[in-house]
Amino acid sequence: MLQSFLNAQLQKPHIKQVGSLFSHFRVSITKNRFFVRSFADPSSQSSSSSSENGEAIKTNDLSALDCSSIVKSVILRYSHLWETNGVKPLAYSSLKEHILGISDISPETARKFRRVSQLKPEDVFEILLGFQFRRGNPQIEPGNVESLWGIFQWASDQNKGFKHLPQSCKIMASMLIQVGLLREVESLLAEMETRGILLDSNEIFSNLVEGYVGVCESERAISVYDQMMGRGLVPSLSCYNVLIDHLVQTKETQLVFRVCSDMMEREFELSQAKMANLDNVIKLLCRDGKIQEGRSLVKKVMGLGLTPSSSVLDEIANGYCDKKDFEDALSFFAEMNCAPNVIVGNKIMHSLCRDFGTESADLFLQELEHLGFIADEITFGILISWCCRERKLKKAFIYLSEILSRNLKPDKCSYNAIISGVFNEGLWKHAQDILHEMVDMGIKLDLSTFRVLLAGYCKARRFDEAKETVGEMVNYGLIQLSSQEDPLSKAFTVLELDTLAIRVKRDNDVGFSKTEFFDNLGNGLYLETDLDEYEKRVTGILEDSVVPDFNSLVTRACSRGDVKTALVMVDEAARWGQGLSLYAFSALLEGLCASCFSIKAVTSLSDKMPKLVSQVDDETLNLLVQTLCKSGLIGMGEMILNGMLQRHLSIKSETYSALLAGLCKKGNPSTIQYWWVLARRDKWLPEPRNGKVLLGCLCQKKLLKEALELLESMMVTYPRLRLDVCNVFLEKLCCTGFTSIAHALMDKFLQQGCSLDHTAHSYLMSGFCKEKRFEEAFTVLENMLAKNLVPCLDASILLIPQLCRANRVEKAIALKNLSSREESMESFYVHSALMNGFCKTGRIRDAAILFQDMLSKGLIPDTGIYDMLVLGFCQANNVQKVNELIGVMMRKNLAFSISVYRDVVRLLCKNGMIRPLLSMKELMLTENNSLYLVVYNILIFHLFRTGNSLLVKVILGELHKKGLLLDEFTYNFIVYGFCQSQDLPTSVQYLTGMISKDFRPSRHNLRAVISCLCDSGMLGKALELSREMELRGWIHGSVAQNAIIGCLLSHGKLKEAESLIDRMVEKDLIPDNINYDGLIKRFCHHGRLIKAVELLNTMLKKGNLPNSSSYDSVIQSFCKLNRLDEAMDFHSEMLDRKLRPSIKTWDSLAQKFCHHGRTAEAESLLFSMIQKGETPTREMYTSLINRVRFENDLSKASELLQAMQRSGFAPDFGTHWSLITNLNCSKEKDNGSRGFLSRLLSESGFSQRNKSSKQGSHLPIPGIMGETTGVADEVARPNLQRINGLSQTARGDDVARYRNGLGANRETTRGRADSYKMPSLYRR
Repeated sequence: MLQSFLNAQLQKPHIKQVGSLFSHFRVSITKNRFFVRSFADPSSQSSSSSSENGEAIKTNDLSALDCSSIVKSVILRYSHLWETNGVKPLAYSSLKEHILGISDISPETARKFRRVSQLKPEDVFEILLGFQFRRGNPQIEPGNVESLWGIFQWASDQNKGFKHLPQSCKIMASMLIQVGLLREVESLLAEMETRGILLDSNEIFSNLVEGYVGVCESERAISVYDQMMGRGLVPSLSCYNVLIDHLVQTKETQLVFRVCSDMMEREFELSQAKMANLDNVIKLLCRDGKIQEGRSLVKKVMGLGLTPSSSVLDEIANGYCDKKDFEDALSFFAEMNCAPNVIVGNKIMHSLCRDFGTESADLFLQELEHLGFIADEITFGILISWCCRERKLKKAFIYLSEILSRNLKPDKCSYNAIISGVFNEGLWKHAQDILHEMVDMGIKLDLSTFRVLLAGYCKARRFDEAKETVGEMVNYGLIQLSSQEDPLSKAFTVLELDTLAIRVKRDNDVGFSKTEFFDNLGNGLYLETDLDEYEKRVTGILEDSVVPDFNSLVTRACSRGDVKTALVMVDEAARWGQGLSLYAFSALLEGLCASCFSIKAVTSLSDKMPKLVSQVDDETLNLLVQTLCKSGLIGMGEMILNGMLQRHLSIKSETYSALLAGLCKKGNPSTIQYWWVLARRDKWLPEPRNGKVLLGCLCQKKLLKEALELLESMMVTYPRLRLDVCNVFLEKLCCTGFTSIAHALMDKFLQQGCSLDHTAHSYLMSGFCKEKRFEEAFTVLENMLAKNLVPCLDASILLIPQLCRANRVEKAIALKNLSSREESMESFYVHSALMNGFCKTGRIRDAAILFQDMLSKGLIPDTGIYDMLVLGFCQANNVQKVNELIGVMMRKNLAFSISVYRDVVRLLCKNGMIRPLLSMKELMLTENNSLYLVVYNILIFHLFRTGNSLLVKVILGELHKKGLLLDEFTYNFIVYGFCQSQDLPTSVQYLTGMISKDFRPSRHNLRAVISCLCDSGMLGKALELSREMELRGWIHGSVAQNAIIGCLLSHGKLKEAESLIDRMVEKDLIPDNINYDGLIKRFCHHGRLIKAVELLNTMLKKGNLPNSSSYDSVIQSFCKLNRLDEAMDFHSEMLDRKLRPSIKTWDSLAQKFCHHGRTAEAESLLFSMIQKGETPTREMYTSLINRVRFENDLSKASELLQAMQRSGFAPDFGTHWSLITNLNCSKEKDNGSRGFLSRLLSESGFSQRNKSSKQGSHLPIPGIMGETTGVADEVARPNLQRINGLSQTARGDDVARYRNGLGANRETTRGRADSYKMPSLYRR
């Protein structure tokens, strides 16, 4: 296998040619790696590079720059880049230009009115109707509707009394709305109203409202809505939903309530799915304190048979609870015949207990339970807590019994409250019993319960029990106690008491005067401490444990940074009917944003408590917006920022920076520009790090003006960072395709005496190379070298091959030497770039020398280098060197890339080397078995290209034996290859097999096979394939359609051809680049003019312009049918589209106009032809002269005759004779002396003799003229004499013969024509 490759000798001289720079894959990796190092961080350049550039960099003092003037001049120079997106003017100079704007959408309609000078209201309506009929066409753009709007306005302005039909106004308005021209719609409505036309179209006004909502113009949307209400119009349900949703988002509470109430009064059939908007409205009303309005909406919803969601009911209940209007809340639930959920019910119970006591709460609970409310353990826990607060311990135990009787498990907080109540009542002995019950109930004891016990025992001075409690805490693992520690001191520590300030002492006085309590041994003891502070502390712990204060728990958790525990406390607070305080909410929000715990937690908390979000301070909101924007939640960040603006809060620069950066990634340009203006108004300026990122984002979004403004601000504010900021900006400009702006900016720096460093110049070089503007890149290189600046590595790698292509090899070598570093990776890549340039330009000898130079410098070639060498020698058609290289690569165990295999296969196929070809294939399969189909596809492709289809069949047999399945690419290669090899049956066989396996053939293959089938007379097979394509919805290309339909026409199957075209149109199987020029001519030839016109219109609607011959065929066909108006419509369209009619077309139209007596139109056509630079035919002149002669307009005939001669044609005898025979009826004199014939002959090239001439030279012509006319030309005299004589003897045949004989003088007369003066009408 590969005997020739294995025999390659390693001792032979090094190969002298290199292919492309690395392989493409390796280049991309290397390039990215070094680009970051070289460009993003100039300091990472090697020390030698720094030394070379050091002097230049020292001169880069940008402190003296007038940054504002530089940026403003660049903005002024390139303002066209961001100002071209404005709306083009709607008013053109003529109706024809407006018509041309819609001719591709509705060519039939546009064609009909192309030649009119005035429009009637019915005409405008017809145009609009034709356009509306095709409004679903995806090619319709705002420009088309703008043209239509121009026609509409032009018609209105043509005369003051013009009035559009109301239906026309409706259609026009709807189309303007469709493309977003909303101001024009309002203008139209206002104009129609001034003319007494009131449009009562609900759809137009509804769509206009929706349009303004879509562009966030709330005021205009409401204004249009109010107009509708004033006119008694009813907005559509869609309009209501869009407007309501928008007003909810903008929190326009009063407006949304009014709009929603209006909607409810309409007889809309609202479905349950439409309740989402209504729910949002009710929630907004309740959060804004408008509970009654929300409740009234709920009633209306119920009246429509809809069921409000439970969240809406809960929101109303919460609103009543916040207002402490519990009676209304109860009546609401009774009215709705429902009960609140347990969270809302517990909130009500907590509020009742807090504000009205447990008695009222208990009664309210009974009412709720009567409505179906199901209390849980927390509900009773709230009652227990407040009973203990009210010192109603007995009732607390009753509620505890109620919990147990309902098989509920009491909450830990309920037991803590009861323990506290027990101690407050002095029943400390029962505290342990309650603790044991908690254990029996399976409640996990924690520090909170033991703190209550310790506080109670310390309050009751039961220090022995307190010591035992500390022991239990140690057993539960809640605290640790060493053998040296005093348990009582530990108890004081848990209670956060000062252990050094508290002493328990024994009273040794006889009367026990100081004794406060006794121990178990009967010793009198007392506390030596600040008793007031002591009692306050332990009592406070007991009181706090009665009703849990979750706000303090949240705040403490946040202060420790434990946001996870804080979130758990938030959920517990909701269960206990408690809301977060503003302080606790702010602390938690700040903690979540600072810790990056979970963005979902942040958004969930904000959604649950929108009222608190609107109340927190600007510091917290700034942090929240920054967090949301950095997490990609731009919409939510915008909403909160809008709220801050409404509250006139201070917005930090970091907030604007985060929002703008997020918008640059996900937002649209208009939104970015909106916030950009606001930020600039607030004197926003980003920090250097954020500003650099934002500069890049703005460049990527092509917001160049904003980027330049930001550059100016940063350079003015941070003068020490000017060079760094400028380099970042130049890099982003060059990376995004705006190198010209970067170049202009650098030129402005130079004009002010400041030169940037090598990094900036390298960016320019790279940018120009990426934009394929290599001459500019070469100029930048020249400037760098003149300043002793060394380009960065990436720029050098890009530019060196291009220098070679431009035949600037010396510069490429110099750049390589300048950028090389001994035994470094930079040197390797620069050498590779130069080899790439040598190989691509055919400099194989230079590449060989360079390769040897690399080896001498210790640069070890890798697979990429050998790939380049193989590719290079393949291009040079050097089989021997390729053979040697492959042998070397095999011995070095270097893998072959697919690109190398492809070039080697092409080389071997080209030279007919079959055995090495198959060996190479086996070698590739051995190394890349996973890519077996790629290997076979390349082989099959190149075998077909060299015409070796027999070997392809052998390869396919091999694939079949191996059981390898063909893929879509293989099938396409096979189908096309056999088709090109004229093996059509095999091609069709594989095409059929391909389709049966659900592979889609390429369009190229389909049109090739269909064309071959039609050319071979296999029309049936072509039609079968076409039907299969129809069934699968595959588009028929131009070639395929022309082949099949042309074949049908050739066989006389006209109906089948028309039917096929109709199916293509009906099933939308026509491509956008369709071309029917050939078929148009053929259908015209077969007399199918209507179908030809349909094909021409189809081309126009697809955006393709038929050629001149297509129009010629259609026009000439109309002329044959004497349908001259339609022919002229197409002729005018042809001229408007800058197409050139054929002479035959001009001639057909002119002669037909003359034949039908339409002389003025024929004359106008002749004049238009001359104006276009065309020469009318003799027949055109003759027909028109004969026509005006027939109409007895001899003066016009004379002018036409002169124009005819000016065009180089001499009138024949028949033309002259026809004019002469009309002289009997003519008494026209010229200057009172010269007759018509004299003037005619004189103007026709004959000169009149002067009076000194002999009288005999004047020949009388009696019987023809009533006067004697003299003819001075010797050429005309004998002919006229013979005519005179013959006419008297009535020898008609001789007259005809002489009449024809006069034409023999045509050439003589033509030679004189140049001396005649042509009337201005026909002068070219």
